[in-house]
Amino acid sequence: MNAEFSNQAGSRVVDAIISTIKVNKGYLTEVDSHGGDGDHGINMNKGFTIAREELDKQPDYTMSEGLKVISQVLMSKIGGSMGPLYGSFFRGLSAASRESGKINKEIMLNMLKKAYQNLADLTDARVGDKSLMDVLIPSVEAYEKALSAGKSFELCLAESLAAAKTGLESTKAIPAKIGRASRIGDRSIGHQDAGATSCYLILEAMVQTIYELLEE
Repeated sequence: MNAEFSNQAGSRVVDAIISTIKVNKGYLTEVDSHGGDGDHGINMNKGFTIAREELDKQPDYTMSEGLKVISQVLMSKIGGSMGPLYGSFFRGLSAASRESGKINKEIMLNMLKKAYQNLADLTDARVGDKSLMDVLIPSVEAYEKALSAGKSFELCLAESLAAAKTGLESTKAIPAKIGRASRIGDRSIGHQDAGATSCYLILEAMVQTIYELLEE
């Protein structure tokens, strides 16, 4: 297995993220119906569909360029809180990788940390608030811990995704403390958070595609 992949080939990461959101439109909407407005899947699908259309006009985009397009579309085309949040997330991923022709495990950590920092600048949500941060923060921390232990790119990704999955599952057991779902408080217990769900799906698509790129 390789220790890096090219930013150019990484365009497949962007394609996979877009596809997973579009495929899971109904699932995300159903999850959101238990606490939010029930429109998370619809809004996310709208943004990523527009991003797909924009990228289809740019056949030779790199991963960083594709992530930037997603960011710009989400910032400008999606209403509510998720547009700015995910727009900032993808802007961070793009900014931390745009100067790199090759993406290795160290650059990936920088990408994840920058994405997290951009979100942290916008929201006070932290682990335990029933939000996408319940997925993202453990994921970034697990990746950094694995990297510090000298583990391979593949293992860093695997441990990061496992932590993200645990974080997603944890949102079922806690009441919503922020956003629209906070209005129903304890009644949100038993249902996973919609933002945490979409965050996990995005990370899962990233990791699985990078696995494939590292094997080539």
